[in-house]
Amino acid sequence: MKIVLASKSGVRKEILDKYGVESIVSPSNVDEDQVKESLLEKGADPEVISKNLAELKSVKVSLKYPDQLVLGADSVVSLNLKLINKPNSRDEAYSILKLLNGNKHYLISSVCISKNGSMIWNYTDKSELKMKNLSDGELKRYLEGIKTETLLAYGVYQIEAGGLNLFEYVKGDKDSIMGLPIKQIKDYINNYKT
Repeated sequence: MKIVLASKSGVRKEILDKYGVESIVSPSNVDEDQVKESLLEKGADPEVISKNLAELKSVKVSLKYPDQLVLGADSVVSLNLKLINKPNSRDEAYSILKLLNGNKHYLISSVCISKNGSMIWNYTDKSELKMKNLSDGELKRYLEGIKTETLLAYGVYQIEAGGLNLFEYVKGDKDSIMGLPIKQIKDYINNYKT
């Protein structure tokens, strides 16, 4: 069964490919910042924001693909129940790393499968990460090794690249931290009855 991935994330596509889930890519082009702002104004916590964005993306794209399963996904960083957004500049990325430095935070990955404009399944996974206490120089050197486009697209650390070295510990599923709790997605798809 081929699914539609409502995301332009190359990493998410790679995870699906690696686990033999056939997919086509159709980005949702949802204005994430606008949605986050609106939800934050209503007092939503990071987990609710992640779930809402995953659902919004999958429902929107599923309207274009009748009778197809459409997978939407979203990952957010939560520090003391506050949402940490992707950086808009290298300076902002450095400020975010300073905030996370030496602290425990959560990476929340939500996925949603929709069909014909309605959500039919969702799942949220929460991983706990604790960053080492690094010097300003170490943080700057780490950022220098990341291309600006990558930094702005995926956030301040890439677990699949050198980002793992920033952490004292990582408790959670690696694929989920990278953007897709693939085991749960595969279980759902394999048991799906049309």
